[in-house]
Parts: sequence; C-alpha cells; structure tokens
Amino acid sequence: MTHDDSPTARALLLLELIQSSPGITAERLAGRLGVSERAARRYVAILREAGIPVESERGRYGGYRIGRGLRLPPLMFTQAEALGLVMAVLDGHHDSADPADPVGGALGKILRVLPEAVAGPAEAVGSLSARHPEPGARTPSPETTADLVQACAGRRRLRLGYRIRPGDERVMEVDPWAVVVRRGRWYLLCWSHTRNARRVLRVDKVAGVEVLDAPAAPPADLHPAQMLEDHLSAGWRHEAEVVVDAPVEAVAEWIPRSLGRPEPIDATTTRLVGSTDEPDWYVRQLTAIRAPFRIVGSRELREAAEALGRRLLQAGSQSAGF
Repeated sequence: MTHDDSPTARALLLLELIQSSPGITAERLAGRLGVSERAARRYVAILREAGIPVESERGRYGGYRIGRGLRLPPLMFTQAEALGLVMAVLDGHHDSADPADPVGGALGKILRVLPEAVAGPAEAVGSLSARHPEPGARTPSPETTADLVQACAGRRRLRLGYRIRPGDERVMEVDPWAVVVRRGRWYLLCWSHTRNARRVLRVDKVAGVEVLDAPAAPPADLHPAQMLEDHLSAGWRHEAEVVVDAPVEAVAEWIPRSLGRPEPIDATTTRLVGSTDEPDWYVRQLTAIRAPFRIVGSRELREAAEALGRRLLQAGSQSAGF
C-alpha cells in the first residue's frame, strides 16, 4: 500500500476537498479520490469519528460541507486573532473576496471554520471591502472590532468610550447596526441614545466596549454602504453644488456617492449637492465627470477649480515647448 492509497491519506485529502468545495457530492468525492461512492462515504465516517463536523444535505442540491467551529490543526485561533487576520487581508489584498484567488481561497477556509458570531459579520464586512485604502487609514484593534461585530450580530446595546480628539474621550450608549470598511477605514453604523440620532463612528477611535442588557435592532430598511456614503457626503464645512449636462443615471456612474447627492433637473441635466472639508481634493474628483459641468457653489470650490485649471494649462504649455 502506498502513502497515497492509505486510508489516512485519503481521509485528509477528502477533508481538503470538502473544505475547498462546500456542497461537494459523494459522486464527485469518489471521482477525485479514485474510489467508489461507498468508500467515499466511509472516509466521511472516519472524519466524523475523529470529531470533524462534516455536515450533509440530501436531495438534488445536497452534498457535504464542514460545519462551524472546526479548529485548524495545528493552528489554534482566538476569535480576535482570526478576525484580525481577516481584517488584514481585507485591508491589503484586492482579490480577497474571490475564492479562485489563492488569498481569497485561504480566507474562505478560515471563515468557514469560525464561529457563526464572528464569521457572519466578517463575511458581510468582506463583501463591502474597498480596493484602494486612503492614505493614513488606520486598522482598528481586532479585539475592539470583534466586540462590535458580535454586538451587531447579537443585537445588543453598547456603552462605548469614544475619542473625539486626543485628550477628549466621551461615553455614549448606542444600538450597533453594522460594521463597514471603506477605503481602509472601519466604521460602526449605529443609533446614539446619547444624541438621539443616527451616527457613523470610526472604529479606530473606540476606546472601550461594554455590552449592556438591552436589545438593539437595526432598521428594516438599513443599507449599510448607502448610509455610510450618505454620511460622508454631508455635514462638511464647504457646501458643494455642481450642475452637470448629463442625465442623473450617468452622473451616478461617474462619481462616488460620497461626493454628494445627484438630483435630476430634467432629462438631460443633473444637480450634484454635497459638501467637503477639502475643496482641492473635491474638484479633482469632479474631473471624472465625462460631460460639461459648472460649479455653482461654493466660492472655495470655484477657486480650487480655477487653480487646478491653471496648473493643467501650464503643464500643457510647458509640454508643447519640447
């Protein structure tokens, strides 16, 4: 008997096949192992006897999968360690949501064996992960993030310590709704009982988490990504109003929702309404608009656009001299 023909080797190979292809059938397992379906089921029984939670579903779309809670020998992850690994991958790897990608496949295996309370929120966060981190974005503490995502999953109210700025920490009670990551920054969407209003909090500014004995349910119409983009586009120092000679559907495709709210003026013209603390940055984003547009307000945005235009014209005239 060769090593490849040994029951142990076949059982371990079967475990790898089920982990990498949840829902795989006994017929496919038998084909991959080169054995009969009866022998494949016997190897499944060997894994179960070893304490590995292999689940099965009957029917046309049934098959085998590994149940939640399996530890990965010889590696033993705490929940915070596992979530920290997930966070690092989401922050730094562009194809982490693609199971065909090597890193995405490895991440999928880890998520499949995490407890549901961590895996569910982590998978939800992963689906919203942005591809291009902002400069200076800080990844928060995995322990803090684990507490927040579990509170969202368990729908429990929290008492948070929150650093408004260095030396200014405040305590607030919130109903946590969702954790969202956008361009490397992690946010908690919640209802603040302290302010009696919706709030979007930076997770890296959360200094302490205490779970309270009170329920917390998100609104039925909550769309986490949309709520975050709406928050990021409003409430900043400089108002922005831009009129674009294009239909609202086209404008919505050209620019991110965080720049503002596109409103149709008529079938061929759109008004973009938003705000920003950085006029120079804002007008650079407007260059993605592929149609004529006019900046109506504010004065700071018009001045930033004029300065950008002068720099571009100067760059073009210098290039013509070569």
